[in-house]
Amino acid sequence: MLLEETLKSCPIVKRGNYDYFIHPITDGVPVVKPELLREVAVRILKVGNFDEVDKIVTAEAMGIHLATILSIYTDIPFVIMRKRQYNLPNEIPVFQKTGYSKGQLYLNGINKGDKVVIVDDVISTGGTMMAIISALEKAGAEIKDIICVIERGNGKEIVEKKTGYKIKTLVKVDVVDGKLIIY
Repeated sequence: MLLEETLKSCPIVKRGNYDYFIHPITDGVPVVKPELLREVAVRILKVGNFDEVDKIVTAEAMGIHLATILSIYTDIPFVIMRKRQYNLPNEIPVFQKTGYSKGQLYLNGINKGDKVVIVDDVISTGGTMMAIISALEKAGAEIKDIICVIERGNGKEIVEKKTGYKIKTLVKVDVVDGKLIIY
């Protein structure tokens, strides 16, 4: 499959002590090709539960292209958790800490009782996903499904254990001795 093929050749860079892989789905670099984006969206739709869902939720920035194409395929609107505060009524701020950054995320556009699917590009430490889930719970949303394209590290297990939600992924990878390994 194209996702796995493109992962095999992606570059690895250091961000502090963190081995960061650079890929079109996770970084938009060097170029996001439509055939890759289409394949990923179709695979997400096959594993995800989009029945009776009011909104797709993702985090800025690299979930945006995923939420966009899924919204086009499903006619379900999407909400982006942003890194910037907009001071809208009922805005929900949450703290996010990842393997290489930390900061606030802000949720707008979710109403109590909304049925949502969370979609993200990668889960590694679980920090972003914990922030998304926390904000959605504060808003009173019902999380119907969670899908991440790429799983790396133990973040999936950490989030599942802490929240009780199951997370679906399309591919599991790790970086060993500076090389990306696909499991």
